[in-house]
This record gives sequence, structure tokens and C-alpha cells, in this order.
Amino acid sequence: MLNADALHQLRQLKTEIKAAKVVLPGTVKATQGRFGFVALDDGRELYLPQEQMQRVLPGDRIQIVEQTDANGKTFAEVDALESSSLTTFVGRYLIKGKGHFVAPDTVGINRWIFIPPKAREGADDGDFIYCRILRHPFKDGKGQAEVIRILGKPEQPGIERAMTLAQFDLDDRWPEAVTAELAVLDESYIEQAAAGREDLTEQPYVTIDNASTQDMDDALLARAVDDGWLLSVAIADPTALIPQDGATERHARQRATSIYFPGEPMPMLPEQVSTRLCSLMPDARRLAVVCDIQVNSDGSLGNASLRQAVIRSHAKLSYDLVASRLAGQSNDEYEALPEAVRDNLTQLQAVTRQLRQWRQEHALLSPERAEYRLRLDENKRIRSIEPSEQNDAHRLVEDCMVAANRSVANLLANHQAQVKGLYIQHPGIREGRQDNIAALLKAHAPDLAGNAIASLEGFRTLMQQAGSVTADVPVKAIISRQLARSEPAAEPAPHQGMGLERYTTFTSPLRKYHDFHVHRLVKHLLWGEPLALKSDALVDDLQQRQLLARQAANSLEQWLRCDYAVTLDKTSVRPGVISRTTSAGFFVQLLESGLEGFVSSKSLGEKYSFDPVTLQLKSKTATYQLEQPVAVRLEGVDQERRQINFNLVLPATTAP
Repeated sequence: MLNADALHQLRQLKTEIKAAKVVLPGTVKATQGRFGFVALDDGRELYLPQEQMQRVLPGDRIQIVEQTDANGKTFAEVDALESSSLTTFVGRYLIKGKGHFVAPDTVGINRWIFIPPKAREGADDGDFIYCRILRHPFKDGKGQAEVIRILGKPEQPGIERAMTLAQFDLDDRWPEAVTAELAVLDESYIEQAAAGREDLTEQPYVTIDNASTQDMDDALLARAVDDGWLLSVAIADPTALIPQDGATERHARQRATSIYFPGEPMPMLPEQVSTRLCSLMPDARRLAVVCDIQVNSDGSLGNASLRQAVIRSHAKLSYDLVASRLAGQSNDEYEALPEAVRDNLTQLQAVTRQLRQWRQEHALLSPERAEYRLRLDENKRIRSIEPSEQNDAHRLVEDCMVAANRSVANLLANHQAQVKGLYIQHPGIREGRQDNIAALLKAHAPDLAGNAIASLEGFRTLMQQAGSVTADVPVKAIISRQLARSEPAAEPAPHQGMGLERYTTFTSPLRKYHDFHVHRLVKHLLWGEPLALKSDALVDDLQQRQLLARQAANSLEQWLRCDYAVTLDKTSVRPGVISRTTSAGFFVQLLESGLEGFVSSKSLGEKYSFDPVTLQLKSKTATYQLEQPVAVRLEGVDQERRQINFNLVLPATTAP
């Protein structure tokens, strides 16, 4: 037994060792394997071996000590846990002998977690469950979890959607406060709110959308005037019926957007509002905020004004019907439309033709990518995947919406000193990628090199001309792969992706809270209505919630695609194009279905290097690059990673 002096000396020695130890803060980054990394606050990344990764969870804030192994390689040793952000997760309930565990369906938790007897909630072996961390594994690597909710059996129809909602902490139920707040609303409230508004119900507004759409945000009207057209874009006005900062609006702000999950969307607003009382359905009196825009004969925008009105859609037109008419075709359905509606379509075609021409010459058009529609069966799994092509009717509606959104962005900017607006900004090329793009242009498009690509004008010129560059690499596709995401902002800033000085969206208030709030701003600025929430208090939260919604939709779609891929014939050769390249291989998108799968460079029989400038994967004999046609066979599906894997059938073009 140590005496008092020895104990004192031991404690002092430990204190001195601790004081001399260099401790570095950082954040845990998970991988698909059992190891991980810690992103240090000083900008470095250190390897976290498996035994250290067992003590932490993805996203944990930790303190580490930098160590060196016998081979001279550095790694991180976990010293302290500062905080843990991962509190809930989903997984599968497993019983092994007397032990009950959850196998997390969360990237980076590659181990089973024990569930003690009092925390099992009657779950059965194989159930999908929603869990909470009960005991963090920091002390000894042995964490514990508790069951919050049993989600269902693997074979249960719709289990994929239920799992996705839980995984992203989304709830598709309406709170009682929302239900109670909307219970009093009916058609009579529309008439009450219509008092004092302009009555435009005799004007032949039309809606153009998918035949099955019920939540119709916009209706259109155009007429020729001197030196151009007057384009009138009527937008549904849910802010007239929904109490400001009440339960419904707060919940809409939390959801941020409607999420279009395959087969069963999760709307931002309850159907009572989104598909009935506020939807611009045909032959119904509906409240609207109307944006009237002078469009000049060259497609440029003149003055714009906004008014509160009551409208009546004179026809609900499908994209297919309008597209056939724009192509010069006619049929009985079109001929049966009132003459005023047909005249309106003629003027809409004329004005949007000029709007698009102006954007082609002075701004940027979004590239048209192949889209695919997932058709589900009675078990809510994919029955088939069909191409969903954009036609001239889609482009007509898009040009009208862009014109209205540009006009409202200008209105907000003109009042910026009075109250901050809410915009959509786009910074162009991602931070840290400008040098790569500059090197790309110097080597493969020297005529475009030297432009100030970080500026709006420089980026716009670059993208307008990049598509016509003749080079041995797809210059425009490479640039497009390295663009930043658009994001909300309280100050006006360029939207470089659209080539515009400023931009916002206000045309989808039934589906996006951003647009809903812009309606509140417009009403505050033009008609003196109170404003409960300032834009700058909304921006960060809105951005995070929109990102979460996008991730949830992508996650569910990928799960369903993986399940569908399992049913495909592995012997069939399928054509596709390379859609992404990485240092480990490349992704191929199939032309027939849009399924995207991975081809590992390890399966190609040679050693490959990755060029971050051209995004090419090269060996001594072959080169793989974006937009390159290839043919593949299905290798299989990695269900843990939710990744489809392909084997290459046709070789790449010979490297120069």
C-alpha cells in the first residue's frame, strides 16, 4: 500500500503529465469502414483507428492527442469528449442469444449497440426501430440505446418511408394546434378576406401543371400591348388565411418545404389549405397576389407592380395539352376551350418565346437533365422507372415564374433600407475550386482563360461560351460539376447560376416557406401588414431544413432504387454515361432508367490516377471522363451503403 507521500507524488506526476500533454480539439468524421477521422480545428485530419472509433460517434466534438505508431504513421488518440450531437438514429433490432442489440442504419456507426431490458419496448427480432443513445460509448467503447418507437417489419409496405422520416427526424403528422387552428377555415373565409381586393375573376387566367396536381400555386395571363406584352402571374395567397406566426405557420417554417417522396409526398401545408382553400383550382374564387409585368418586345422586363386580388382559373391545362398546342397541333380538348383561354395561350407562347431569348442572350438557362419518374406498386416499391421529359409547356411556365421572381427580387432590393428581404444567391464555382477551373481553361479552353470567373459577368460569359468549346475534355460539364449550391440570403447578391444580379422566389408559397415568407415581406412593404419574423433570423435555419429535406428525399429514392436494382437481370448489357468520377472509380447513369451505379477502378485491371483538374481517371492505356458513353452489367447492390455496383463491359476510349 502506498503511503501518503507516495500518493501525493503520484498525483503530482499525473498532473505534470497532463499539463505537458498537447491536446487538440476536433470533430469526428465517420467512414463506411470501422475506422474514422477527426477533423482538427487547425485544418488537419488525423486517422482514428478502430479501437478509438469505438469510443465515439459521428459528429462528436472531442479532444485528441496526436500519436505515432510503430511504422511512423500518425493517428489520433481520444482524450476527452466535449459534446455529442448524435442523439437519435434508426436501425434494426437484433437478438443474439440473451443479448438484445440494434444494428444502426447510420453512416459511421459500424457496430451493434446493446439495448438493456427496460429499454426494449417489446421490439421483436428484425424490427426496424427508432432509438435514442442511452449511454455514450466514450468511457469503454460500450454504448447503450433505448427504443423510442417500433417502425415496422422489413416486408411492411412503406417501411422505407417510415425509416427515412425517423432517420431525418421528420414527422408527417400534423400537431393538434395546427388542426385546431385550421378547423374554422372554410369557403366563407375566402369571401371575408376578399373584401377590398380587386375582382379579376372574369380575366381568363389558366393553370398549367401535371394532370394529377392538386396544389396549384400559379395561374397565368398575357395580353399584347404597345411594344410588348403585359404578363400577369397570379400566385396563391395562403398568408391571407393562415394566422401570422400561428401554429400552422410555425409548423410550415419547421418543415421548410414540401418533400416529394415517391408515391406519398410530405406537404408543407395541410391539404385543407394546399389543395383546397388556397389552390388555384378551376372555376373557384381564390385569393391571389398578382404580379403584373411589362415585358418588352426584346424580352427584357419593364415596370412591375403587385396587387391583392380575387381570381378564377378558367381552365386547368396539362403540360401535354399545352405542349402539343405550342407545337402547332390541335385536338378536340383544345378546341373545346373558351376562345379567351385559347387567345391567352397564344399570347403566353409569344411572350415566353421572347423571355427565353433574352435569358439566352443576357443570362443563363439551367441545363436540361434527363429526369425519371418512379412508379410504385401496391407494396410502395418501384414497379417501373419512366423517363420524364421537359417539354415546351414546362419551359413556358418556367419563364413566367422566373420573370415574376425577378420582379419581386427587384422590389425587395428597392426597399432593402426599410426591411431586409429574402433572396436566393448563388456564388458560382465552389470555394477552393477556382484554381482547378483556371488550370482547366488554360490547358483546354485558352480563349476563355483569364476571365474573372468569380464575378457575375465573368462567370456568365464563361458558361455561355463553354458549351461551344472544342476540346478533348467536356469543359462545361467539368465546370458544372464544381458549382456551389444556391442558398437563401437576407441581402441581395448575384445568382451566378442563373446569370442574374439578384433573384428570389415567391411563386410557390404552398410548397416552400421561403416563398411564403416573401409574401409576408411584400404585404408588409406594399400594404403595411405587420411582419412577425425578420429575414436574417430565418436564413440559416431555412438553409439547414431545406438541405435536410433534400437529403431525406434522396435517401428514400436511393433505397427504393437499390431494391429495384436487385430485381434486374445481371446478364443484360445496359448503355449509360459516366456521370461522376472519383479517385476510386466512376459512376454510370443508365440511359433507360436513370439508375446510377459505381464502377470501381479496382475492377478495371490497371492502376489508375485521378486528375482533379479534368476530373479524369487515367491509366497507361485508358481514360474515363464525364459524359463518356459506356456499357455495363449489374454486379450487385451493397445494401449497407445503399449503392448499386456495375461491371464495365465496353472499354474506355484509348488514352492519348
